[in-house]
Amino acid sequence: MFLPIVTIVGRPNVGKSSLLNCLAKKRISIVDSMSGVTRDRVSIEIEHEGHLFELIDTGGIGITDIEDIAHEVEVQIEIALQKANLILFVVDVRDGITPLDVEVAVRLRKVKKPLLLVVNKCDDPKFDIQAGEFFKLGLGEPLPVSALQRYGRVDLLDRIVSTFPEIDTKPVKTDSLMKIAIVGKRNAGKSTLINTLAQEERVIVSEIPGTTRDSVDVKFEIDGKKFIAIDTAGIRKKKQIQGSIEFYGMVRVERSIRRADVVILLIDAPREISQVDKKIGDYIKTQFKPCLLVVSKWDLAEDIEIEKFIKYVHASLPGLHFAPLSFISSFSGENIIETIELAQELYKQANTRVSTAELNNVLEHAFTRHRPTKRKSKISKVYYATQVSVCPPTFVLFVNDKRLFNSDYERYLSNQLRDNLPFSEIPLKFYFRPKKRDAKIGAAEQKDLGGRRRR
Repeated sequence: MFLPIVTIVGRPNVGKSSLLNCLAKKRISIVDSMSGVTRDRVSIEIEHEGHLFELIDTGGIGITDIEDIAHEVEVQIEIALQKANLILFVVDVRDGITPLDVEVAVRLRKVKKPLLLVVNKCDDPKFDIQAGEFFKLGLGEPLPVSALQRYGRVDLLDRIVSTFPEIDTKPVKTDSLMKIAIVGKRNAGKSTLINTLAQEERVIVSEIPGTTRDSVDVKFEIDGKKFIAIDTAGIRKKKQIQGSIEFYGMVRVERSIRRADVVILLIDAPREISQVDKKIGDYIKTQFKPCLLVVSKWDLAEDIEIEKFIKYVHASLPGLHFAPLSFISSFSGENIIETIELAQELYKQANTRVSTAELNNVLEHAFTRHRPTKRKSKISKVYYATQVSVCPPTFVLFVNDKRLFNSDYERYLSNQLRDNLPFSEIPLKFYFRPKKRDAKIGAAEQKDLGGRRRR
């Protein structure tokens, strides 16, 4: 299927990111009054009137970045322009035509690709008239919009899809791609890994901490199978967060973890596991996401024994003691393919269902070996259990009193199921529900899982 690419460009602070969010009707790109917030190519697939296209947000042309990565931002803009089937040139009606707008217009004429001139911030009818000033740029009819108020959104989408060639751009039902969120502290090597997977300079790699700000979805393919990798901003201690940009970057990291099928927690081998690593690990645990602990820059680690390091990692991240480890070098590509294959295995485990009989056999054995501690002389009973969902595998246990089953016993049951069922490396979720006294049960259920007959 042909998927048209629509690239948004313009000088800094004209509302490019707001426009992407407006057209997508989602908060994808970070929006802030400070210029230079967007650095990487941020993309989203959008459907309109039965047509599907990829919309790409880019950094501001002419950005002067205090962190001296303007060249890397420019490279990403140029790649997006070369890939584009249609360019949206965004200008600001309130500022009028600026010298930098003129420079951008001259550059876009040389690209020689279909272009729509979008005049943003027209949130008052009087600005529709002022938008006519942009005819002077010689790039066709200016289209007035207000990204924040979504004014002109449908008209702009109609114009976008009308430019597509007369071939099939309609959505085709495909299998949902497996999403892998790559998270970790700053400078752990997330963007380098993304570029290695994508086999192109898809996101900016810099030694400057905090280069990545948005969460960026990147499609890649291994052995004919397609995936989506989610690059995320590096996280640091809460007290070190500076301004709204880093705050919203952290919010997007958490959202990326929630929508991922598998999470890769990238651990920087030359550095010690920090409080930030532990915080990320705790959040992954609360979301019950399959997690792969990937040790990056392993080629830079000297005189470290693998077995000791594995014990160190699991001791530092006890909530993820079941998560497998993988050692990689993104620069050499060592063990990258094997790591993605391991992520696929975790995804398979998370989608596994077991029969009620098989589940209850394991739980009966576990319950016989170890019962919860008595509470006020009350003895715990588990009547039966069933798996109710996957991703994560979720189990409902019908008991006499759910207060008798604390978090320690839940961890015990989790370990028992991981040891005896095909869930060995993923988190499991439990619900304990009291069985109503007047509920009708069959003869086979007259005993609890410990073998005791109900009174």
